[in-house]
Amino acid sequence: MTVGGDPFLATLALIGAVIIISALLSGLIERSGVPQVGVLLALGAVLGPYGLGLIDPRLDSPALRAVSILSLTLVLFTDALSLDLAQIRRHLRLTLLVVGPGTILSAVLVTLAGYWLLDLAWPAAAILGAALASTDPVLLRGLLRRSDLPASARLALRLESGLNDAVLLPMVLVAMAFLGERSLAHPADWSRMGLQLFLLGPGAGVAVGLLGVATLDLVRRRLGIRRDYESLYSLGLAFAAYAAAESVHGSGFLAAFAAGMTISIFDVELCDCFQEYGETTAEMALLFTFVLLGSSLIWTGFTMIDGWTLLFALIALLVRPVVLLLALAPMRLDRKSLALITWFGPRGLSSLLLVLLPVFAGLPGTARLFSICSLVVLFSVVIHGGSLMLLGKRAGSSPEPSSGPPPAPPEPAPPPPRKASLPVLAPAGPEPPAHAPVQIGVEELKALQAAGEPVVILDVRKQRSFEESATTAQGAVRIDPEGRPAQDAERLRLPREAWLVAFCA
Repeated sequence: MTVGGDPFLATLALIGAVIIISALLSGLIERSGVPQVGVLLALGAVLGPYGLGLIDPRLDSPALRAVSILSLTLVLFTDALSLDLAQIRRHLRLTLLVVGPGTILSAVLVTLAGYWLLDLAWPAAAILGAALASTDPVLLRGLLRRSDLPASARLALRLESGLNDAVLLPMVLVAMAFLGERSLAHPADWSRMGLQLFLLGPGAGVAVGLLGVATLDLVRRRLGIRRDYESLYSLGLAFAAYAAAESVHGSGFLAAFAAGMTISIFDVELCDCFQEYGETTAEMALLFTFVLLGSSLIWTGFTMIDGWTLLFALIALLVRPVVLLLALAPMRLDRKSLALITWFGPRGLSSLLLVLLPVFAGLPGTARLFSICSLVVLFSVVIHGGSLMLLGKRAGSSPEPSSGPPPAPPEPAPPPPRKASLPVLAPAGPEPPAHAPVQIGVEELKALQAAGEPVVILDVRKQRSFEESATTAQGAVRIDPEGRPAQDAERLRLPREAWLVAFCA
């Protein structure tokens, strides 16, 4: 990658372009339903050799290798950190069905298809099968944020996207050992690989997670930690876990997942910024990776098109829906939830990152695996992304039938005679501008209600906090702050001349 002969300048320009364009178009992309991944691939094509010619990374590019490892490490760490173990225990059967047949059986069937249709060796077919069984959290994010998504569908898709990479990654790593020159003919070789893969890597991650959380809790109680630096701390733990595992010849990726899982298990009181910053950074790394791949590499998938490859791509996309339809039949889910769960299993950057691991290791024949995987991912972006756009248009054009007018929040009780003003609401310091929000406490809220003021309590907790809590304020109206709060307020017919008291604890 060069701009004016300076590769460093090219890298900075690319990072700046991704951040600026992603931010400016985020609202338009969300409203239109266009897959963000498609926009980034198009941006990569514009910047690549078929467009402006500003970037042209190769599979052996150090920049691609670095950003891919960074992306996969952060994705695994934040996926594990976001898992709600209590929720998994409550829905253990659904979790096992989605991660078991939905992930493992799908990978096995795609492996068989790769072996028979593409004439791949068993290890190469297993790598491709595992990579293409991974559902992509970036492509799913738009669907999971929809307020009309059934709770069972949201739960199943979130569990699958959060857990399946941890199941598929060992499959890729084991297959890589067979594909390379490394011999596994003796029991000692198997035990060594098992020790490195399943003990040293996760063990290093657990150690880093325990030490990191204990240190954070101690320092925060004794000295205090700034909120912005606590958010950076999460990134430090992810990278430290990866480095610790690699230094003892374990898997840094499994270590990152184990570190996040350890923090989640101990349920330490963490500020929202801890997870949010990690997820934001992971998403930015994913976006940057998609632009790099979209410049030229991902389009090599079209060079693989022939009858057998197209048949393989069709099987790779249809195996999961068929498997899940059969596996989830005993769950007696409603028809809409079952359709959404089985259909929306997009392949995206997670698949490409997994198939890139043997490419970076220099294993023979893996460039072909990447091109085949790229073809399936491109089809998935079009098919699943187009389905999301169609779903968005239907939701926006045909509201759900109702036997009456839209629900309105409870009307406040008739106001008693006004007794006094409310000095408790006057904030300390300079007078705020008109309509500026004022922070109040419970006693001030009670004073408003006692004075007969029209008050509407808004539950604006983030979706994860809302789902994890079994309690809410009495009479509160739910508004998702990460969705479209203004449209929600209009839909709920919130009174314009009233105190809107929002809580997010």
